[in-house]
Amino acid sequence: MTPRLGRPFAGDEDSAGIRSADIKAGKRAARVRRGMFILPSLFTAGSIRLGYFAITQTIDSVSAANGADQHLDWAAKAICLAIPFDSLDGRIARLTNTTSEFGKQLDSLADAITFGVAPGLLAWVWGFHSLPETMNPELHRSLMQVGSFVCFLFLLCGASRLARFNISHDPQPRNPGRHDRKYFVGMPIPAAAGMVAATVHVFYGIPNPYWQLSVLWVGMMGLLGFLMVSTWRFWSGKEINLSRAQPFQLLAVLAIILFVVIRWSNGTLFLVGLVYMFSGIWARAAYSWSRRRRQSSLIEPEVRRAPAFTSQFHDYPEAGELFDQPLQPSAGGFETTEHPTDHYTEQHTEHTTEPQDIRHDDY
Repeated sequence: MTPRLGRPFAGDEDSAGIRSADIKAGKRAARVRRGMFILPSLFTAGSIRLGYFAITQTIDSVSAANGADQHLDWAAKAICLAIPFDSLDGRIARLTNTTSEFGKQLDSLADAITFGVAPGLLAWVWGFHSLPETMNPELHRSLMQVGSFVCFLFLLCGASRLARFNISHDPQPRNPGRHDRKYFVGMPIPAAAGMVAATVHVFYGIPNPYWQLSVLWVGMMGLLGFLMVSTWRFWSGKEINLSRAQPFQLLAVLAIILFVVIRWSNGTLFLVGLVYMFSGIWARAAYSWSRRRRQSSLIEPEVRRAPAFTSQFHDYPEAGELFDQPLQPSAGGFETTEHPTDHYTEQHTEHTTEPQDIRHDDY
């Protein structure tokens, strides 16, 4: 009996069903993967939103007749709040295996806005723009110009820090640390921006009216810019593995830390920023000191030692003349003159030789 044409076998029907199921599963996985790419980008978008909010609040503080301190304080809080968003987007991308070049570039642009433009503008408005006009006009103009320059320099160093981070592959600091820890090369821009925001927040956003504090603020902004473009090591905390099981007591510790940060945010954030900033400075100073110490220990001091037979020259002054005498020819060749130390050896042997044992070996 001839089989009907065009009718597939049972095996063909099973294969077609399997292929259709695989195609549907692949499409479902692709949709899920596109959704997972959105997840880290949401945190990056949140960081950009907080940076934009900080910029608008800083601008509003300039035009506000009253309540400028409240606007500046909200701007500082927004910058500090953006730091966890910036750290979480990269960790979530690595945990979900959704890292991409697009996410990397978006994160860099977000950092330039939130941790570059926003803190630079905040630093200028809080530290220099609010100086009283009743002070010395020449000093006021000089501080305004220098302050504007160092705030721009902060932004430029932060952008350079981000560009160097994007093109570097496994960078190493000039003062390497422990092998079981991971470090940033140079102070990260979120930490520098957090130090600026924490300083404004510790003063409750009240604009600076003192020119002496403005001078210190110039040094602070310049130091932060230098630390960002330096090659000194700063702890990154990337060795902390969030996907690994942790003791349940850690949850209580984190809750306590979060409560302290929220309840006493003014002093806590400023203290944390200072400790992190000076940790990089201290690590560099300690490394330089230990290296100089190792180098000095390798260089042994030159010690002048007298010859072993110096005392023999004092006993025999004629030894110098005997050393200068030439070899005397003899029938068998050359023979040397009598060495002056031979007399000393014989004389020393006569006084120091112990009596020999003349007994027979009968035991």
